[in-house]
Parts: sequence; structure tokens; C-alpha cells
Amino acid sequence: MAKHANPKSAAMATARQRQMPVNPPTAPSKELHVFPNPSPKRDYVIQFQIPEFTCLCPLTGQPDFAHFTIDMVADELCVELKSLKMYMWSFRNEGAFHEKVTNDILDAIVAVTAPRFARITAKWYVRGGIYTNVVAEHRRKGWKPQASVDLPSLGAQTGLLA
Repeated sequence: MAKHANPKSAAMATARQRQMPVNPPTAPSKELHVFPNPSPKRDYVIQFQIPEFTCLCPLTGQPDFAHFTIDMVADELCVELKSLKMYMWSFRNEGAFHEKVTNDILDAIVAVTAPRFARITAKWYVRGGIYTNVVAEHRRKGWKPQASVDLPSLGAQTGLLA
């Protein structure tokens, strides 16, 4: 009795994996790109939320996860979003202590944008039963923020009659 080849196996054997393009559309990078601040005369806060940051523990090699919040008041230059994404991704396979990686990221942003103010808050997920939060700030010498304006808190409007 002749053996019948499994059609699924035959298809898998002849299928070829798609080749990676020479210049992949996205890849981790240590290069941060900038663009001119569209409103350099005004102090305003730009906030980036990065909820899926990962790097490796330098001692165990285990993955560490963090939620990064980057607040900055730009001067002449702003960070380009996709390059920030690729920059943050570049830490995925690197070993780094929480304190060092947080400060290194702040230093890199300050180096390319020279902001009036920048703050990074890194909320590291639990490891060994301990949560770690690292907050690092840069304030340009002589820069003072505008006084904040407190607005009344209004309840959410739904358009429905009570």
C-alpha cells in the first residue's frame, strides 16, 4: 500500500519564509531625531507615555518592564516621535540598572533638544516584591516656569437628562 503524502506537510516544505528587506522599516536605534518647535515663544508641556519599556536586569538577565512618562518644555527643538520609539526599543536586549537607564535616557533627550525643562518618571514593575520608581529632571539654568492656572473642575457632561 502506497503512502499518501500529507498535503499540509508538502505545502509547508515548499513554502519559503519572506526575506527581510535590506532596510527594515523599523528597527531599534540609538539615534534621536528632532524637528523645530512650532511654538518656541510659549512654554507648553509635551508628554510622552511609554507603557511597554523593557530592558534586562544586568545581574540576572531577566527582563525588566517599566512605564516611562517623559514631560518636557521644549526650547527650539522637539523630539520626533518615531525616533523616540526606536530609541526606547533599543534598550530591549541591554542590561541596565533602573537608575542608570532612566538617567541615560534623560541625558540623551537633553543632548539633542536642549529643553527648558525635562522630567522622566520611570515606574518599574515589581521585581522581588519591590516596585521601583525613578524620577530624573533637567532644568535649564535660569529657566523659571510660568505660574500654573488652576481651573475649576467640572463634572463630565453626557448630554443625558438627569
